[in-house]
Amino acid sequence: MVMFGISFATRGIYGGVEWIFSWNNYIRLADPLYGNIYLRSFLFAGLTTLMCLVLGFPLAYAIARAPQRWQPLLFILVLIPFWTNFLVRTYAWFFILRADGLINSMFMGMGVISEPLEILYTDLAVFIGLVYGYLPFMVVPLVIVIERIPRTLEEAAKDLYATAWSTVWRVILPLSKPGIIGGCVLVFIPTLGAFITPYLLGGGRSMLLGTLIQQEFLVIRDWPFGAAISFVLMGMVLLALLVTRKHAEMVGPS
Repeated sequence: MVMFGISFATRGIYGGVEWIFSWNNYIRLADPLYGNIYLRSFLFAGLTTLMCLVLGFPLAYAIARAPQRWQPLLFILVLIPFWTNFLVRTYAWFFILRADGLINSMFMGMGVISEPLEILYTDLAVFIGLVYGYLPFMVVPLVIVIERIPRTLEEAAKDLYATAWSTVWRVILPLSKPGIIGGCVLVFIPTLGAFITPYLLGGGRSMLLGTLIQQEFLVIRDWPFGAAISFVLMGMVLLALLVTRKHAEMVGPS
């Protein structure tokens, strides 16, 4: 509630808050500059969610259909990144993607490239970091759902001469909808307000909502405007959750 009140206040001359009521903080958000940042943030969040689904579904299926004795180990391997601080894991990509990092050194050693690729401090670096950071959030709910799908359904599909792809498309995917929806929510929402990954791997060049809010609070010290951005973002997240819940209720009984 304090932050909500601050969003209607006015920035002080030297930063901070002056308790003078104003709508200007929300009116400023109509500026195309901030509209582009919102669009970029949603684009990054959407692409990250899609890529996590594309990479996570086969991985989750492989874990769920692995021999019983191997499943706990494979599941633990997915969860191992959570044993390390998110900041440390993201910072590790800084050393992997920089000009003299692992990727460039490997490609140059193989003769694939003659000079280092500029990956760090680009949108690609931010995208890679986001996918890496949030992929487990997609895999875990998918594994839980796919495990509950009886194997006999796949065997029945094969008996009816269905191909492997047709079995996945017509049997596994429809029955995995709860896990897909849950995974997409768990990836999309934190990615939408991500701050550490764009800040470290984008080097301040990739302006997203998380980095914008950080700048408003800590650099520009315009707390009221930063609070307004935060609450608009929160409203969008709540709206997305309501839409997702409605869709989940529609597909749930099937």
